[in-house]
Amino acid sequence: MTVALQSPSADTDLSGVATILLAGGKGTRLHELTVAESKPAVFFAGANRIIDFSMANAARAGLSSLIVATQFAPDTLHAHLPHRWAGHFPQGNLLLRDGRNAYLGTADAVRRNWAEIEALGATEILVLAADHIYEMDYGALIADHRRSGADVTVAVDVVPRAEASGFGVMHARADGRIIAFHEKPANPPSIEGQPDKSLASMGIYVFSRAWLQSALAEDEDATDFGHHIIPHAVEQGGANAWRLPPSTATGKSYWRDVGTLDALRLAHLDFAAAPPVVLPGPQSGHKWRFGADSIVMPGATTSSWVRLSRAIVAPGAKLPPGLVVGEDPLEDRKWFRRTAEGTILITQPMLDRRAEQRSPTTMVTLRRASRNTFSPAGLRPAMENRNA
Repeated sequence: MTVALQSPSADTDLSGVATILLAGGKGTRLHELTVAESKPAVFFAGANRIIDFSMANAARAGLSSLIVATQFAPDTLHAHLPHRWAGHFPQGNLLLRDGRNAYLGTADAVRRNWAEIEALGATEILVLAADHIYEMDYGALIADHRRSGADVTVAVDVVPRAEASGFGVMHARADGRIIAFHEKPANPPSIEGQPDKSLASMGIYVFSRAWLQSALAEDEDATDFGHHIIPHAVEQGGANAWRLPPSTATGKSYWRDVGTLDALRLAHLDFAAAPPVVLPGPQSGHKWRFGADSIVMPGATTSSWVRLSRAIVAPGAKLPPGLVVGEDPLEDRKWFRRTAEGTILITQPMLDRRAEQRSPTTMVTLRRASRNTFSPAGLRPAMENRNA
């Protein structure tokens, strides 16, 4: 596969960087889509999987090695990643670490893979998230980390304040120094002068190796970057924010959280209308868009006379002829999962339940009365229960 993405920062030496990709997310807010799959393994825009965007960024950056830490339902990723991406890393330098039932959090995943990180002899550690749709230049992030002299640099982007409670949210000075950090706050702080916007962590970090090693060793209860490690760095005055730059004529930047059904569907539509970045691999030919605002995932099939609005059709779902979804909220909620914002998830078990409960248990038909060709006005025609 050829990765057709923007060129990395050619003047940034990444040879001293150890990279670990955290790919263990369960993705509970995607509901039935992640009952048996991890969030990074969910399909996106055809045969791509969410993790492929992080993998494409790593391959494009020229990273010489990559540790992928999996946890929940890892089998799909362990089959997919070597097949799709092993050719982009020197032999043996794509290391998959199965941590099912082992990691207590994001920082704990790094702690438990420290021997593999140490073996790379790195001076900096790049920690990546595998559950977002994004394109960015890791070289620019690392260069900024080196210029600032920070212990940790957090990649950040601006999000609507109404959505910010799902992220780590911070205040940062004009020079990038983070002065306050709140992990998934109920009442997110806004950006000064922009009351409807917040500065959110992308879940991507660059650490100075010595500092992170010390932080993990001194507090074994520090298991999560957002709840423990980043606030600790902020308290010490050693945390910096690097803001994702806007797209330009020579380079593109894009980041979308797809942690909810609404966000997943809307991110798909970004790519359907005018792809903000190039998809990270060869396309399967699967037509994943249905109408103006619905998504059909690989393995799902549609039939004649189907009408969908604001729907996601899960892998394996077979839509029956004449199905109408998205036009009657009460009917949609009765059979399918409908969010407050109106996105509807359709799975095969939901369709099976609908078909079973809508099937008549008895066949009741009209017949002509023996003496009347038509029933008199105000009277019902005779009935026959064929199952009686």
